[in-house]
Amino acid sequence: MKLDPRIPAGPLEQKWTRYKNTCKLVSPANKRKYSIIVVGTGLAGASAAASLAELGYNVKAFCYQDSPRRAHSIAAQGGINAAKNYQNDGDSVYRLFYETIKGGDFRSREANVYRLAEVSANIIDQCVAQGVPFAREYSGYLANRSFGGALVSRTFYARGQTGQQLLLGAYSALMRQVGLGQVKLYPRTEMLDLVVVNGQARGIIVRDLVTGEISAHAADAVILATGGYANVFYLSTNAKGSNATAIWRAYKRGAGFANPCFMQIHPTCIPQSGEYQSKLVLMSESLRNDGRVWVPKKKGDTRKPADIPEDERDYYLERMYPSYGNLAPRDIASRAAKRMCDEGYGVGPGGRGVYLDFSDSIRRLGKHVIEERYGNLFEMYERITGENAYETPMRIYPAPHYTMGGLWVDYELMSTIPGLFVGGEANFSDHGANRLGASALMQGLADGYFILPYTVGNYLANTKLEKVDTSHPAFRDVQKEVEERVKKLLAVNGKRTVDEFHRALGKIMWDLVGMSRNEAGLKEALVKIRALREEFWQDVRVPGDAADLNQELEKAGRVADFFELAELIALDALERRESCGGHFREEFQTPDGEAQRDDANFAHVAVWEFTGDDKPPLRHTEPLVFEVVEPAQRSYK
Repeated sequence: MKLDPRIPAGPLEQKWTRYKNTCKLVSPANKRKYSIIVVGTGLAGASAAASLAELGYNVKAFCYQDSPRRAHSIAAQGGINAAKNYQNDGDSVYRLFYETIKGGDFRSREANVYRLAEVSANIIDQCVAQGVPFAREYSGYLANRSFGGALVSRTFYARGQTGQQLLLGAYSALMRQVGLGQVKLYPRTEMLDLVVVNGQARGIIVRDLVTGEISAHAADAVILATGGYANVFYLSTNAKGSNATAIWRAYKRGAGFANPCFMQIHPTCIPQSGEYQSKLVLMSESLRNDGRVWVPKKKGDTRKPADIPEDERDYYLERMYPSYGNLAPRDIASRAAKRMCDEGYGVGPGGRGVYLDFSDSIRRLGKHVIEERYGNLFEMYERITGENAYETPMRIYPAPHYTMGGLWVDYELMSTIPGLFVGGEANFSDHGANRLGASALMQGLADGYFILPYTVGNYLANTKLEKVDTSHPAFRDVQKEVEERVKKLLAVNGKRTVDEFHRALGKIMWDLVGMSRNEAGLKEALVKIRALREEFWQDVRVPGDAADLNQELEKAGRVADFFELAELIALDALERRESCGGHFREEFQTPDGEAQRDDANFAHVAVWEFTGDDKPPLRHTEPLVFEVVEPAQRSYK
C-alpha cells in the first residue's frame, strides 16, 4: 500500500493557496458530463453535495435517514471554532492551528491542520450568508465563547443548537440543488458496498430500507461522509443509526484504515442509568464555560450537593490544571473524572458521576444569562433526569463520543483507492489523537464547502476515466456478494437478538479498550471479540425477510461490521505502545498520571491494509513530519 500524503511544497501558510492556484480545473461546459456520488448528508456530505452541484456536477446523494435533516451532525450543540479574533484576545490562524495540533497530541499532519484553521473564517462567512442565527453581542458582532484546550474565545454558537442550525444551512443549500434537479436525493437508502473498477472507485451498492431492493449506482467519483464509529461501544453519544458499514466496506475493497484506536471519550455526558439503556446523552462541552466540576472531598459522601459545604468540595480540574481549570481538553477532563470515580469520590447511582455546578455563574451573571446561553440543554437534562440544574448541580460522566480514526486520506482527502474521497469524521485527517471541542463542525464544513470542490475537480481533470455503467461485471459481482451476505444473516436463525450481541460487544470494548488500556486487557479483548463474533454468526436471530422494511436486518449488518472493526481497534491499540490523546496505555504514563508519548517510535499515522477475511491485516506507517511546530509534552497546568 502506497501512502503518499501529497502535501504541496512551500511554506506552511502558502500551501493551500498554492494548491488552489495550480490545481487543474474542469471547464464549466464539461462539469455536467461528470457524476459524483455522495454518501451521507450530515454537515460534510450535505455541504459537499450542494457545493459540487452548484459548480455544475451531477450529484447523487444517499442517506439512511428519512431526511438529511436527521443526520447526527444535528447533535453537535456547543459551537464551531473559527479564527476571527472578534474578541481581540490574541487569536490567529496560527494559534488555532497550533492548539489543534497540540490538542491532538502531535499525531496529525501540519499541512491539513493549518488549512483547516485557514478556512475556518470562511465557514463563518458562508453560514452567516445562509442565515444561520449565530448569537450576537449588543454591538451586532457575532458572539464567541470558550471551549476546552484554548485560552481564547473563538467558538461561534447558536444558543445550544449550533449543529442543528448549521445543518439547516447546509440542508437548505442541498435542497436548493435538489429542486434544481442537480442533486438526486436517495433517503432511506444505505450503502452496503463499494465498487472498484480498474483500481478506481466507480460506484456503490445500496439497499432501499423500505422495499429491501438492492441496486447499483455508477459515478466518476465517490465521496464518503458517513460519520464516525463510536457505536462500536454500543452505548455512546452517537445516534443509534450511526454505523461504520460504508467505510468498513471501503476498507475491505482496498482503502487504508488509519489510527482506528484514536477514540474520544467526552467528559460531559449524562451518566448511564440502567443496564438496558440504548444510548448516552451528551451535554455540550460549552457548559464547562460557566459550570464548575467538583466531587466531595470525602469518599462515598452521599449527602445532597447543597448539604456539602464549600470547604468539603474538591474542584479537581481547577486543582490539577490551574491554567485551564474546567476548560482542560476532553481527554484530560475525561480521565480525571474517571480517576475521581475509581478512587471512590463519584456521586449518584453507583458512584459513576461528578457534579457540574452553575451556582457561582448564576450568582455572578444571573439565571437569565445562563438560560439564554444554555437553556435548551438545561431543559433536556431535566426531561431525562427529572432534576432542575438551575437549583442542583448536573451529574456528568465520560462516554464514547467521537472517532479520530477513519479512512486514510491524502492532502486532497482522497483515500488509497483513486476516486474515493472521504470527508468529515469518516476520515482520520485533522484531529490527531484527540479532538478539541467545536472542531468537528469546523472540519465537516471545511471539507464539504471549501476543500472537496477543489480536489474532486483536480482528480477529474487529471484522470482518464473509461465509460462505466452498472452493467459492468464488477457491479454485478459486488451486488451478488451483498445479496449473499444479506441471505447469510437471515439464514442463521439463532436464538439471540442483534442487540444482545451488540451490547456484549460494547461491554468488552468499554471494559478492555475504553478510557484506559493495557497489553493484557487488549489481548484478552481480541480473544473475546473473536469468540463473540463466532457466536454471532451461529446464534443471531434476524426475524422477517429482506424484501421489506426490516430494522433488525439493518442492525445485524452493521453489528457484523462492528465486530470486525472492534478487532482492528484493539489490534491498533495493542501495537501503539505509547499514550497519546484519547489513547491511554496504562504502561505509558508520567509519574503524575499524564499520557506519555513516544515520539521516537510512534510519531506516525498507523494505516491498516485488509488482506482477506480471517487473515491478519498489514500495518503501514506514514511518518509525521513537523517543520513548524516542535512536539512537546502537553501541559495544561
